[in-house]
Amino acid sequence: MTISRDQLVAMLDQELQPWRFKDYCPNGLQVEGRSQVRKIITGVTASQRFIDLALERQADVLLVHHGFFWKNENPCITGIKKKRLQALLNADVSLLVYHLPLDAHPQLGNNVQLARRLGLTIAGALDNTGQPPLALWAQLPEPLPASEWLRHVATVLGSPVRHFPGQDRRLQRVAWCTGAAQDWIEQAAAQQMDAYLSGEVSEPVVHWAEETGVHYLAAGHHATERYGVQAVGEWLQQQCGVEHEFIDCFVEV
Repeated sequence: MTISRDQLVAMLDQELQPWRFKDYCPNGLQVEGRSQVRKIITGVTASQRFIDLALERQADVLLVHHGFFWKNENPCITGIKKKRLQALLNADVSLLVYHLPLDAHPQLGNNVQLARRLGLTIAGALDNTGQPPLALWAQLPEPLPASEWLRHVATVLGSPVRHFPGQDRRLQRVAWCTGAAQDWIEQAAAQQMDAYLSGEVSEPVVHWAEETGVHYLAAGHHATERYGVQAVGEWLQQQCGVEHEFIDCFVEV
């Protein structure tokens, strides 16, 4: 089955509601391709490797979490950006991008999808940013040593997790936000979480973990953000019958 490109964009915009977010990049259709869509390929980042693989598999639309035209980046179409855009334009293939709207969606979003894989029942939002919540928290079914929580996360994600220890106690309340949300460990401490998980780690976070007692897990930016875009692709397949495939160009960051 096929769907028009414009109808596809309208469906996604209606579902993900990008206008509700103050974001770092334009959400929605970033590169316009052919008018009819039969196959959608999803991935985390519109890297050259991902683009090349998707074009080999005859995609009509690429749907990703990390696209182009980030705030404060060089706007010139040169080098890597030129090659990526040229590949899409030459193939007449669209690029659809949803960043914060994909993190926050209450059913399809990265944070909810990660919770499902970790077996967590969401208790509430950690952040109060004035837009739909991104960071979430949960009560573990039973208190766990930090080492067991670390092992569980690494097993589910299938990749290494860096652990920066907090207080030596069993974990009960855990919070998380996928990607580069390490600075919210401060909010996790304020809300008396035992552990906080995100994708990356910066130098101040190590000291926050040590001094507040909140265990910090850096589980990988890419590793934590693989699931939302897959869920959206599967939703589109169910809703309009287009073909969907996920390509995981995994990078350990």
